[in-house]
Amino acid sequence: MDVVKLENGREISIRPIRPEDGPALSDAYDRLSDETKYKRFLAAKPHLTGSDIRYLTHADAHHHVALVATRPGRPREIIGVARFVILSDDPETAEFAITVGDPYQRGGVGTALMERLTQAARGLGVRRFLGTMLADNVAAHRLTRSLAGELAHHRRLGPVDELVVELAA
Repeated sequence: MDVVKLENGREISIRPIRPEDGPALSDAYDRLSDETKYKRFLAAKPHLTGSDIRYLTHADAHHHVALVATRPGRPREIIGVARFVILSDDPETAEFAITVGDPYQRGGVGTALMERLTQAARGLGVRRFLGTMLADNVAAHRLTRSLAGELAHHRRLGPVDELVVELAA
């Protein structure tokens, strides 16, 4: 577990997700606004299914890495999640996603998660992150470009953008 002090003075804990985090992940998702849920899945998704929870909490730490941010002293209250999955046809590229609870957005939680996610990816030989996000999700674009590294590819697919970034060394 990594305790991080954010610029706003708040502290958070970041650790790998565990299978037993299922109920906490479900609760965290249910607390998200409809807009945040839509930004994460690019579609309306009111609740996570049991199958979703199993997939999201059973990261193998080799091909699928997922981290959770919690408040110190509240390890079961998930406030953010970041993950990547290495592409089977390109082991140097991983698709990533980050979600931060509405009250914690723009407070540095996403930045802290992205920094640690990038470190984990580089440790597994990943050189590029692929992210799919709404074209108007300015915060996601900014976070991706500022922390992941050099923009290698940007493709607009209607209301969705696909970004490929080279991870900084």
